Amino acid sequence: MEEKLNMTMEWDKTFSKSDKVEHSKVSFHNRYGISLAADLYKPKGAEGRLPALAVCGPFGAVKEQCSGLYAQIMAERGFLTLAFDPSFTGESGGSPRYVASPDINTEDFQAAVDFLSVHEGADPERIGIIGICGWGGMALNAAAIDTRIKATVASTMYDMSRVNAKGYFDSEDSPEQRHAKRLALNAQRTEDYKNGSYKRAGGVADPLPEDAPFFVKDYYDYYKTPRGYHSRSLNSNEGWNVTSSLSFLNMPILQYSSEIESAVLLIHGDKAHSCYFSRDAFEKLKGDNKELMLIPGAVHTDLYDRRDIIPFDNIESFFRRYLA
Repeated sequence: MEEKLNMTMEWDKTFSKSDKVEHSKVSFHNRYGISLAADLYKPKGAEGRLPALAVCGPFGAVKEQCSGLYAQIMAERGFLTLAFDPSFTGESGGSPRYVASPDINTEDFQAAVDFLSVHEGADPERIGIIGICGWGGMALNAAAIDTRIKATVASTMYDMSRVNAKGYFDSEDSPEQRHAKRLALNAQRTEDYKNGSYKRAGGVADPLPEDAPFFVKDYYDYYKTPRGYHSRSLNSNEGWNVTSSLSFLNMPILQYSSEIESAVLLIHGDKAHSCYFSRDAFEKLKGDNKELMLIPGAVHTDLYDRRDIIPFDNIESFFRRYLA
């Protein structure tokens, strides 16, 4: 039985409501029995079965932020879209709270495809997904296992396995450094069990240190300001549980990305600190239906909400081509 979720019915997004789409709150469940909360966006007046898109991300965000913006804009362009909160976060179910999992979060995308596959307004043969930031990596992982996904867009992608196991720019890529992480994380497990609660990692640094690297300032500018702050967003507040990192140390999510046969479009700002994730992921992809699009001068969070920078025309044409 699907657990009952407490979802707000008021418009509490970080972006304005469009008068070109119909919006509703829905829920669905994944294979582990966790109920997921979502916003469904439908082009106003649309009839029949439409090409459909499931949207999620960034890592530590909620559907009221970037994923909802992407979903609403793609609905304006003729798609039925579903922006959802991952398990254990936002308005979705699952306990304990604020846990990330390479397996369960990949399953969340597949569960969204389940929902769209049987929805009366969606064409089950024309389903695509959009993953933003850390959920870009999850989207590729889902595309590698779910043959119902016909096309995937990963925007400003993070490989969460790689960054946890090797550090930023692979600067901590040694057995000794990984062992040190394991020692610390497993010690935290003991403390959490003893305390009966889970220590949070903390969201984006606030106040912002003067010597913070640019990418931390970039995140602050989105998550900690009126531009993107949301009360349910992990990154805007206390962050993930510290021990969430453990499973990513052991689970390379892009292990089988070279076997993705469906279409993939990777989009990244060429000035983003994270651009190497997309460049390297693209090198592993095979087939003439794979594309890497670099946006000149764009940084990581520009692809969160900058409508003048996010290439929605290209995203639409990509899905029109491969969800035909």
